[in-house]
Amino acid sequence: MSLEQLITDFLEFLQVERNVSPLTIRNYKHYLLRFDSWLKAASSTPQTPQKINADTIRRFRLYLTRLTDGQGLPLKRITQNYHLIALRAFLRFLAKRDIKTISADKIELAKAESISLKFLNREQLLKLLNQPDLTSAQGLRDRAILELLFSTGLRVSELVKLNRGQIDLKSREIGIIGKGGRARVVFISEAAAEWIKQYLAYRQDKYKPLFVRYSGKKVSLGQGEEGIRLSPRSVERAVEKYVRLAKLPIKITPHGLRHTFATDLLSAGADIRAIQEMLGHKNISTTQIYTHVTNPQLKEIHRKFHDRKTG
Repeated sequence: MSLEQLITDFLEFLQVERNVSPLTIRNYKHYLLRFDSWLKAASSTPQTPQKINADTIRRFRLYLTRLTDGQGLPLKRITQNYHLIALRAFLRFLAKRDIKTISADKIELAKAESISLKFLNREQLLKLLNQPDLTSAQGLRDRAILELLFSTGLRVSELVKLNRGQIDLKSREIGIIGKGGRARVVFISEAAAEWIKQYLAYRQDKYKPLFVRYSGKKVSLGQGEEGIRLSPRSVERAVEKYVRLAKLPIKITPHGLRHTFATDLLSAGADIRAIQEMLGHKNISTTQIYTHVTNPQLKEIHRKFHDRKTG
């Protein structure tokens, strides 16, 4: 069986057996077909999993370092790693099917550049929240969106999938099926619940989606109802607009509000494991990036031992 056919089998496995998101499958397909194309160009003989060895991986990594993006710039280190992550997952898939090839454990990721997390302090957050025009349905919707993003730490993809029936404003909690099909419960603040209530009271429609669009072609209830659902890109554009109106020094995104949610909890002394659960992270190492930007214990030590008074 050709490598290309095995890649197709792997992508189908991710979709059917693992319930991986369409975006992740699309990205894996891009990275793995790039690997397959490179292999075909690098060798005159048909490539099989058995022929993939340490030297193959070394040469592919060298190829990635010399590759450029659409703007003619070298691929970022993290993008190079994404190729290797996809390749490791593919090799594990082959191993489980007793197809002989190099062990996935032999592929080490390159040390990535430090990530600079963007998040808002309380003053900046309040400025942002106060930007929507509350005299319109769109403004009420956007205020509810901003409040809910900060209150729950939801991914924008999770936010736009919400339906009215999922929201329990009395218990102030929502059941979410997040990345990788992992279920979790997120909690709504009193403020977010109140803005959602005001927004829904203003709406005159019976559409299922919690957040709907107010521009573009109108749709009827039934089969076309999903067409009225707000898209992730629309949420991103709305946040960008309010960041400009608030004249914030940080170009925050919906994911930046997720960072703000996590750093706010950590600053207040919340347990890292609890934050991991609320964010829906599979690994604690993903959540630990927030400990590098805020640590209340370190801040207190600095204040006690190194806080110089004026005068």
